Amino acid sequence: MLPSLFVSHGAPTLPLEDCPATDFLKSLAGTLPHPRAILAVSAHWDTEIPNVNHVAINETIHDFYGFPEALYRLQYPAPGSFALADRTRELVACAGLQVGVDGSRGLDHGAWVPLLLMYPHADIPVVQLSVQSPLGPAHHIRLGRALTDLRKEDVLVLATGSFTHNLRTMNRSRIDAPEPVWSQEFSAWIHGALVEGRTDDLVAYRRLAPHAAVAHPEDDHFMPLFVAYGAGGDAPKATRLHQSTTYGSLRMDAYAFE
Repeated sequence: MLPSLFVSHGAPTLPLEDCPATDFLKSLAGTLPHPRAILAVSAHWDTEIPNVNHVAINETIHDFYGFPEALYRLQYPAPGSFALADRTRELVACAGLQVGVDGSRGLDHGAWVPLLLMYPHADIPVVQLSVQSPLGPAHHIRLGRALTDLRKEDVLVLATGSFTHNLRTMNRSRIDAPEPVWSQEFSAWIHGALVEGRTDDLVAYRRLAPHAAVAHPEDDHFMPLFVAYGAGGDAPKATRLHQSTTYGSLRMDAYAFE
């Protein structure tokens, strides 16, 4: 049975950079059973209700600007899966949540950047599921729990966001810039809550975690973590797979839940 995963996708340039997070993502697939399909949950698709994309071939969405030309030449034309899209929609609906279908959307960089590093041949079918960041952690844990059965069906639930995401605090001139204390303290608190299974504290992280408003001025990049946590089941066991930073304050932590 596959775990559910949360990985930090970092800056769009991650595939072009040499850093510990890049090396980790390149090696991650080799530590996992080979999935028959992947359900990607990215911070960069945020909708009013959960939506799944329903396409034959995923378009590579370059949803950013001002980056090196080489980045725009990268493509990740993974096949879609109508069967997985329909199965995901069924599971979400059975959990009592409204769910929609998008017949044209491909993969945004929150999905294809880590997938390009993990599975560079783009030969595994991928379906994307959106987040609803205004609805908060409890909603996303519920959404994740609806997906638990996919793990028994050889589907990798891969949620991608950022362990910390405050673009104003980044040191853009140095990928290896030192990490500020506030990032260390926030990340240590979240790690403790995850491995101890303190679900109520995680739901209230904005009130309880130190420096939460600095680590995440907006909720969007943190919500995929709660989907992965929920997909681990009612009492998920959390294992930290990786921890590092890029540009000082952009934490690149990754976790498995099972």
